[in-house]
Parts: sequence; C-alpha cells; structure tokens
Amino acid sequence: MTNGPRSGLTAVSTALLAMSRHLQVRDVLHTIVVSARELLDAEYAALGVPDDHGGFAQFVVDGVSDEQWKAIGPLPRQHGILAAMIQDATPQRLADVRKDPRFEGWPDAHPDMSDFIGMPVADGEEILGALFLANKKRRGAEGEEGAEGEEDAERRSKSDACPHVATYIGEGCGFTAEDEDLLRVLAQHAAIALTNARLYERSRELTIAGERARLAHELHDAVAQKLFSLRLTAQAATALVDRDPARAKEELHEVARLAAEAADELRAAVVELRPAGLDEDGLVATLRTQIQVLDRAHTARVTFASQGVRALPAAQEEALLRVAQESLHNALRHSGAGHVAVTLTRAGQGAALRVADDGCGFEPDVVRRAGRHLGLVSMRDRASGVGGSLTVNSAPGMGTAVVMEVPGG
Repeated sequence: MTNGPRSGLTAVSTALLAMSRHLQVRDVLHTIVVSARELLDAEYAALGVPDDHGGFAQFVVDGVSDEQWKAIGPLPRQHGILAAMIQDATPQRLADVRKDPRFEGWPDAHPDMSDFIGMPVADGEEILGALFLANKKRRGAEGEEGAEGEEDAERRSKSDACPHVATYIGEGCGFTAEDEDLLRVLAQHAAIALTNARLYERSRELTIAGERARLAHELHDAVAQKLFSLRLTAQAATALVDRDPARAKEELHEVARLAAEAADELRAAVVELRPAGLDEDGLVATLRTQIQVLDRAHTARVTFASQGVRALPAAQEEALLRVAQESLHNALRHSGAGHVAVTLTRAGQGAALRVADDGCGFEPDVVRRAGRHLGLVSMRDRASGVGGSLTVNSAPGMGTAVVMEVPGG
C-alpha cells in the first residue's frame, strides 16, 4: 500500500475499535465489511456467513446500492471461490477472478469485478464466514508490482506444502501481499468480535427466556387466584339468587370486578412478555408504547415524559427498560396508586429513570427484614451490572420513587 506500514497499522487499529463498539451480530458484520473495504481501498466488499444447507445465513455487502442489491436477486450459494474459502479455509488473491477456473459467473445485475482478495474468518477450526473484496482502486507505485511478483512466486512455491497459503492466478493483481497481511489481521479480530457478538445475543436470549419464565409463573399465580375467587363468588351468587336476590346482585358485581382484575393482569403480562423493540425503536419509543398500553389496561393513570435522552449502549438501555417494567409492575399491583409517573431525562453522558407513584408506600427496611424485596435486589443488580446506581425512596402513606442512573458511553 502506498501509505506505508504505519498508516496501515493505524487503519487496522481504527477498524478493530469500530468492531468492538458493537454487540449485535448484524452490526458487527456490517462494520467488518465497511472497515475492510476502507482499509484495502476496494470498490466492493462482502462477508458471507454460511448456513448448514450450502447457502448463506447472512450476506452483508458494501459498495453496492440497495437498488443494485435488490436487482441481483437471491443470496449466492456456496460455490466456486466462496466455497474454497469456507470449505478449505484458503485465502485467495487473484489478478482477475473471471479467469479463475472455479468462476461460475454472476447475475446480470451483479457489478463487474476483476482483481480479487478473499480471506476466511475462522474461530479455531470453525469457519464463521468468508470476507472478500474486489476492484482495488489505487495500485502501488511503479516497480512495486515486480517486487510483488517475486514474493508471489515464493508464496506459490510454498502453497503445495501448506493448504492455508493463498491461491494466486496471474500477476498484476491490484491487491498486494501487504493488503493480504492486513486483511488476515482484520479477519482474525473479526472472528473474535463476531464470536463475542454471538455470545452476547445468546446471553440476551437466555435472559429474556428467564424473564418470560418468571412472568409466566407470576401470571399463573395471579390469574389463577383471581379465577378461583371468581368461581367461588359466582357459586355464592347462584345459591343466593332465589332466597336473597339483593345479596346475589352484590355477589354478581363482585364477579364483574374480579373478571376485570383478571383481564388487567393478563394485559399487563402480555405487555411484558412481548419482546421489547429496543433495537428497532430505541428506549424512549419502547417505553412510551408500553406505558400507553399499561395506562389503558389499569385504572391507575400511567404517564411518561422524556427530555434530552441520547442513544445509550444496548446493555444500559435494556437494564433501564427492565427496571422500569419491574417498578411499574410493583406500583400497579401493590401500591394502590392513582397515578404512576415515569420520566427519563439526560444525566451528563447518560440518563436517569424515575418511576414514582402516589400509592400507599412502604418502609424499605421493614420490607427488607421481612424478606419481601419487591424485586429490589434484582433491580439493583441490573443497575450495578451496567455501571449504574439505583435508589428507592418510600414511606408509608407517601408513595414510592425508584430512581436509576446509568453513565452512558
């Protein structure tokens, strides 16, 4: 590369830092592709994650417009050079990919490509993907290609002894040996970033599964109790309808009240069981939507206000959402509040969440000694787990306020 090794290492460092900022697999894949294309000054870049059926579970591109991508059609299959990188873990650097005997053509809308470089992304023996680039924009200075040809010849002589040495066809490829070395370093770190992202998403799935199991247990207990009371009250009304119609009428009013409470429990549980749209909608919109549903489902008024909140790291947003849900759950089920107010405001680089109700309140020390934490332990764990803090202010007859702050990032 004409910018020299120091510039190349700086670019790699920048690319690695960009990858480390993301925890979602799709974001990591996109960052890898964009970083590789910029690093090697290529016109096109792509990364394919193979599935178990000869195709690709994900295929991320950079340098191709949305219109072009739609016109190209379905995702490619594992064949030709892509298959070689995935099945044999073999890097590829070609002067003209179209002249490679493994080349099988491409769709009419596919951009034309000539010089090509590809690198498998591997975690040990597992091939996570194939990263490739095409059409080098700037070639080396005059004389560099000759030196490159000698190095290529030396590498070609070693290729028979080592299956992981790149395959070369023809001289004059725009991508150099230095490009290959940089791409190899990027692919190694991309494997780490991609593995971490997969582990993070798996941990989130397990957390959500745990949350759903907890909510399902609470739903069963709460609704089963309501339905049992409903059944007994209905039986009492049936027994009284002939000899004491007035009393029977009262019992029927109680039936209606219990049925309404059971419906409220179901609605609240459905809101919490529904996957939060944090990735698509963000924390503010997700909170607003859930609180609007809770306001309709409960007799208490539930309001939400936000001001100046910026996007936060995904883990902090999820922790804030879960603490808000737990606090709302406590307020609506246990406090007898007429109004629950949720506010989310900017606090330095981070945010502060406040859930306050005008209910009966409680004595935190008494509740703690009695072993009834109302989820306070789990909420504090969530806050501390993302570097935040949580405080609970309450007193009998004075309502409750739960405040959580996170540092941002």
